[in-house]
This record gives sequence, structure tokens and C-alpha cells, in this order.
Amino acid sequence: MENMQRMSGGQRVGIDVGGTFTDFVLHDATTGSIDVWKTLTTPEDPTIGIMTGLIAMMRSSKVKLKAVRNVVHGTTLVTNTIIERKGAPRLGLITTFGYRDTIEIGNEMRYDQHNLFIERPRPLVPRRLRREVRERMGPDGSVLIPIDTDEVRRVGTELLEDGVNVIAVCLLHAYSNASHEIAIEKTLKELDPRIDVTLSSRVAPEMREYERTCTTVLNAYVKPVLNKYFLKLEDQLAKEGLEGSLYLMLSSGGTTTVPVATEFPIRLIESGPAAGALAAAFYSEMCTKDHVLSLDMGGTTAKICLVDGGRPAVTASFETDRLDRFKAGSGIPVKVPVLDMIEIGAGGGSIAHIDTMRLLKVGPISAGASPGPACYGLGGARPTVTDADLVLGYLDPNYFLGGKMKLDREAAGRAIEEHIASPLKIDALRAAAGIRDVVNQNMASAAKIHFAEKGRDPRRYTLVTFGGAAPLHAYSVAKLLGIGTVISPFGAGTLSAFGMLASPMAFDFGRSYAGAIDRLDWSRVEALYQEMEDEGRSMLADGGIDPSAISVTRSADMRYVGQGHEISVAMPLTGLAAPSFGEGMRARFNEAYRKTFGRHLEGMSIEALNWRSTVAGPKPDVSIKLYREISGMSQRTGAGVGQAVKSKRPVYFEEIKAYVETDVYDRFRLHPGMAVNGPAIIEENNSTTVLGPSGSAVIDDYHSLILHVR
Repeated sequence: MENMQRMSGGQRVGIDVGGTFTDFVLHDATTGSIDVWKTLTTPEDPTIGIMTGLIAMMRSSKVKLKAVRNVVHGTTLVTNTIIERKGAPRLGLITTFGYRDTIEIGNEMRYDQHNLFIERPRPLVPRRLRREVRERMGPDGSVLIPIDTDEVRRVGTELLEDGVNVIAVCLLHAYSNASHEIAIEKTLKELDPRIDVTLSSRVAPEMREYERTCTTVLNAYVKPVLNKYFLKLEDQLAKEGLEGSLYLMLSSGGTTTVPVATEFPIRLIESGPAAGALAAAFYSEMCTKDHVLSLDMGGTTAKICLVDGGRPAVTASFETDRLDRFKAGSGIPVKVPVLDMIEIGAGGGSIAHIDTMRLLKVGPISAGASPGPACYGLGGARPTVTDADLVLGYLDPNYFLGGKMKLDREAAGRAIEEHIASPLKIDALRAAAGIRDVVNQNMASAAKIHFAEKGRDPRRYTLVTFGGAAPLHAYSVAKLLGIGTVISPFGAGTLSAFGMLASPMAFDFGRSYAGAIDRLDWSRVEALYQEMEDEGRSMLADGGIDPSAISVTRSADMRYVGQGHEISVAMPLTGLAAPSFGEGMRARFNEAYRKTFGRHLEGMSIEALNWRSTVAGPKPDVSIKLYREISGMSQRTGAGVGQAVKSKRPVYFEEIKAYVETDVYDRFRLHPGMAVNGPAIIEENNSTTVLGPSGSAVIDDYHSLILHVR
């Protein structure tokens, strides 16, 4: 019960470690106040940036860390560990005889059909450290060839002699019967209790051998690094006075305890971006907008997610370590639930360059936090989106991060002139405007494709913008998409960290049992759901959640027989044993198919493959009542909106194709009901919002900027 109260009351802190910046939010559930902070990420050791920024924020807000009930944290460490190949140095794999090379063979899909020299990501386990055992389980869970523990002992001894101390175990059809994997784990622990063993039947108990093997291997690979990181972070937080708990953000949008995250670290692979989508969902409910497009643009990438009915969609698969970052199929598949987002190489640090066709391109390579954009003065010499925004007047060189970081406008101009303007034989202004236009078009094009794939009309949506760079570009992107309204929340630059505080403790489960719906054993399906939900309830109870406050949702992955891909269909919590249930499922599937593709097929057999359940605790109380600014400035009141104008400066607007003397507003002097006409720049200490010349904006009751795009 105590932990449940810690998830929903008192002072709570959200921490989002991004590729360029680490963001912090301090929320007081009693007053509804929010303090925010931002500091540069320290990639060599993220805990350095975390503790530096956290201590600075607590001092500024005059709150003791001892008063904080819990800290919720999202991290990119899982992804970075995989990409940088810094996980377990000696990782072994034990699999069924004949399946040693599954992770290297992959599947028949080619991400580049016409490339004869196509490459795949290098396997995390070299062939010499992959071992086979003679055993065989049928897809129905029947034992076809019993496992020989003497052979397991021999294989385990060989791996130990090769210096392996982390082993992934993935046997054929272990999702139907885990007994052989459990026997292997027991035998390995008898050989050496210190060995770290990851079983596919625990990490990803679903069909499709390649994807399941990859997920198991990835979980084992990152486990030692994440365990060390969690222990270090918990220790440092405790030394600074934290008596509450540390929770971790999952890729599916829930939060979990450190012990669970330690066991399943692969579930954190998209934890930061997931929090941003949840923050957008929070604002969609608060502002009563049923259809929202979230745009999260940070220093390295931009993430886009559709939120319908207050809930972002969840997908059961993901790819990491792509050879072509934005080309599906070029990475390692991961069978874990993640929020359905698309990622674009469009961040403030995205580098502009001239390609072989002498065309201006932006991204996907980013300058990141180190060396950063040219204007940071940290060694970066290539022009980035941030450099272009600075040259065009959208950013104040003396008020970046609220004045804590000075920007060098001349260095930005030199980088653009040398690398873009001069090679293209154009002036620096046109080059900077081109960089901004290209990155805006990139985001809008990606969003249009995403809308088309989901069968949605962007004109029905409201854009919620957040991340340090997104408010600078949201108005232009919305205009390209035909979206009429943009919500720029207060503290937009740190909204992903806020989203972590809005997330309930939850965990997603999946089990495979395939068959045509008219021939399924529905009592077996009910047993699978009960197994998942009992595990989830136990997991949440260990986290302090009151059993009476736990909720459950069910779904199934289904398709027409002969198709290669499935859709998610909502499942009821009761009635699976009813004689007519199978026919009712046919109607459910056809309706879900029609909503997805605009039609359904009559007379086709339907099959189910996977059964999924989400077990969740109550949503935390993150009601917003008032804000107070950090950095020592008190909120001011004024008679009218003119009191909020703090300066004027020339800003380049594409619509006018010229610099315009533009009012610059202090976000902290704008109060509910005030209206602003474009062109305008609205500055706060963690982000800057741009309002186009023909647009207008109003401040709502929660201090959000509601931009009307024209």
C-alpha cells in the first residue's frame, strides 16, 4: 500500500535521458505545481548528467530529495548498449539441435530488394559460442525428444571454459512448453550459481523462432550493463537522500520496479519516447481532443505517434540496431510491446549536408550532445537544424536553456556558409532557410505516410508538440499537414519526463496458441489469460499496488488464414466458454479489420496466433493546478498581453521570405485567456514556440499555448 501511495501522491520526479539532453520534472500532487530542468546528457556515464541536473533542480525548487516519494526514469541505455556493442562481452546461446544459426540466417525478408550486397546486423553471439542440445518440443507442447541433462552439462561446461558468464536459452516451441528450458537453467546453475541465464519462455513466450531468439539474446546481452546501471543509480539517489522508490519506464507505456526491469531490461528499449506519447495522451484528455498527433522533436530524432480516444496504439514488435536507420527490416527484431511510433532523423542536432546528387539533406546523422551543433561551441563544426534556427532568428543566443547556455551565432553562420551555402553557390540566409524547410518537410512527409498506413485523415487531428526543438517547428509542420490546431504545453521541452509521472504501473504479457477460431479450445485460451493475469497481479502486488485497484485488458493477434500479418482484436474478460463465443469472435475480427482497412472479407477462415493481456494499476494523480518557474524568476502579473513582450528581434519567415521585426514574449508573463497574434516568438527556459505571421494563439487554463494555424 505504501508504494501505491508513492506512485500517486506527494512530490515525484520524472527523468528522461535523451541523446542530447537529460530532462527533469518535479511534480507536487498536492499543489499541482511543476518545476522543470534540463541539462546536457553525459553519454559516457548517464548517471553523471542525472545527478548533476537533479541536484540543481532540487536546489532551485528548494525541495529536499528526502521529500520525494518516487523517481520515475526512462533511459536510452538499452538501445545505446546494443548499437555500441557494449553489452555482455562473452555471451553464449543454447538452442535446439539444427537451430544454431537462426539468429544469423534471419528470415526471407529483404529490406532492400535490389541491393545484391545487402547486409544484416552482426549477431551478438559469435558462432563459436552457440551450442545445440538434442531435444524437440512440438508446437502443441508435446515432448517429441526428451532433453538429456548430461548433454546440457557438457555444453554448459564448454561455454564456461570459453569464458562465458551470460547465457541465452531459446529452444524450439518453448513458448508452448517451457520444461526443457527450465531444466537447462537448473543444470547450468548447478555448474555455476553465478551464471546469468535468460530463458525465451520468460522473455518472449511467443511463436516465430527468429524473433524470439533475437529478443532472448538481446535481453541477455544488455542485462549486466543495466543491472550495474540500476544499482549505481539507486545508490547515488540514496546517498543524496532519496528514501522513496526508483521506478523504470517501459516501452509499452507502463512503469515497473527495479527488480522487474532487471529481469526484463529489453522491455525498456523505447522507454523515453513512450513517455512522450503518454504525455500527449494526458493532454488529449485534459483538452478533450479525441484525435491527437504527438510530435516529439529532441536533439537527435523526432518521434510521431497517433493518439485516438486518449490512448496511443501499442504494437507487439520493434526493430533495433538498423543498418539503415529508417528502413524496416534492416535491424534486429524485438518481440516486446512498444507504443506504435515512427522515428525520423530530424532533431535539433541533425546535420545538414550535400549528397552526391548535390541536393540538400538533413539527418539522419546527429551531432548529439558531443560535439553538438556548431553554435554550442563544444567542438562541433557541421551545420545543424539548431544552427539554422539560430541564424534565422528563432532562437535567442543569450536565452538558450533560460540563459544557462550561450549560443555562438557567428559559428553557426560560418558552418552553414562553409558546408551548405558555398558548395551550392547560394547565400547563407537561403541555405539556413533551406535546412529548416527540409527538416519540416521530412517530418510532415513521415507523418503523412503514417496517417495513410493507419487510414487516418490528418485534418481531424490536433498536434501536441514537445521536446526541446518541436515547438520551434510545430506550426510549420502542422501547416504542411493541414492541421488547424497545435497545443504547446507549458514545459514542452521536458514533457517526456512529465509523461513518466502520468504512467501507471503496468506490464504486458503475451502467449502463443495458434488455430482457426472455429476449432480453438477456448478453455485453453482462458487458462492462458489467467496464467498471464495471475503473474501480472503478483508482479504489481510486489510493487505495492492494492489488488482491488488492478485492471486487466485483453486482446488477440488474428488474421485471415493465408495472410502473413495480424491485427489486434479486443477480447472480453468473460464469456470465453460460451458455445457461441467463436462466432462472436468472427464478428469482432471483421469489425476490427474493417476499421483498419475499410472493408472485410466474407467467407474467409480466421485464425488467432497470440493472446495478450495488460495488467495495470491505477493512474497516478498528476493533476495540474498551477506552475512556478525555476531559475529564480517569480511569475509576474500584468494588465494585458503587451506586458509579456520582453523584446523584439528580426526573424525570418518563409511565408514572407524576409526577416520581420517580431515580438518576443516571456512565456511566464502569459496567463490564461491572453491572446497573441502572429508573427510571434514565445520563449521559456526549456523551449521556444514559433507562431507564424497569419496565425494566432491563446493561453488556456493550464497555461498551454493553443496555436491556430492559418
